[in-house]
Amino acid sequence: MNIYIGNLPFNAAEDELRELFAAFGQVDSVSLIKDKFTGQSRGFGFVEMPNLKEAQAAIAGLNGKEFMGRNMTVNPARPREERKDSYSSGGSRGGYDNKRRTTGNKSNRSRGGY
Repeated sequence: MNIYIGNLPFNAAEDELRELFAAFGQVDSVSLIKDKFTGQSRGFGFVEMPNLKEAQAAIAGLNGKEFMGRNMTVNPARPREERKDSYSSGGSRGGYDNKRRTTGNKSNRSRGGY
């Protein structure tokens, strides 16, 4: 089961989270999400636990608990949503919209050309 952990301190390390969750069972992976430009932690991450009962026990035991001075948010991770690539999704990129302006319609000219 993939578990979301939020409200983490920015100086938290993956090994510290692994140790925290290992008290509830086997941990397959720990991933702290970092800013792609600065490399600084974004304050959340994910833990993968293969055993459902152990994962549920970890969620129940750690949600709202203090970790390094902050109360963690721990719950089942939602499936990742598809993100549209802003460069290949088509559509408007801002700027002049040629659909709004008509040159042949006199009624539009009286309203400033739009």
